[in-house]
Amino acid sequence: MNIVQRTDLIVERSRGRSVLHLGCTNHPYTQDAIDRDMLLHFDLAKVSDELFGFDYDQEGLDTLAAAGVDNLFRADLERLDEVPLDRTFDVIIAGEMIEHLSNPGMFLRGIQRFMSADTELVITTINAYCALRFAMYALRGKGGVSEPVHPDHVYYFSYRTLSHLIDRADLDVVDFMFYDLGREHRPYNPWYLNLANDIAVKISRQLADGVIAVCKLKK
Repeated sequence: MNIVQRTDLIVERSRGRSVLHLGCTNHPYTQDAIDRDMLLHFDLAKVSDELFGFDYDQEGLDTLAAAGVDNLFRADLERLDEVPLDRTFDVIIAGEMIEHLSNPGMFLRGIQRFMSADTELVITTINAYCALRFAMYALRGKGGVSEPVHPDHVYYFSYRTLSHLIDRADLDVVDFMFYDLGREHRPYNPWYLNLANDIAVKISRQLADGVIAVCKLKK
């Protein structure tokens, strides 16, 4: 399995293709990401042939609309049958959102209405065995009560658990990768945590920051 840069891979997979971007607002950091020129949806707009965005965060959608973004839909990712859109896409980007969902299996079933036989569903999420988070938890976990985790996350995934969940939803994993610390994290981490990550990943790539599964409909 390869180790890649997450945003670089997503952008390249989207180049010249019709793209559906899930969680497009980067809630609750929409304006901050825009100010830092780090909003993935803007990067996708530069390279895709056609771009649509789904998110449940109305305030973030309004912010994007005010910035000139179109093809935006307010969508509950666990109730995708309710979205008033009837078409398929070349690529669907599910970046750093599956770990936020109460029912990820419902999402994986629902997203299939926007997939054709050739559609690639690209799922990225944090790695349950990330060495960096182990180091942070060990150094400042306060006896176990202070985890280095986003306050809205409800799952950790690994190669095995994510692959099994995808298979249960009648999707095939056609490619699986680990992703390294990206530009959204590395510049803001203390140097010693980045060093701990780099040493661990050099020894075992499966200790990297996150995982990526590229999926298609089962044949």
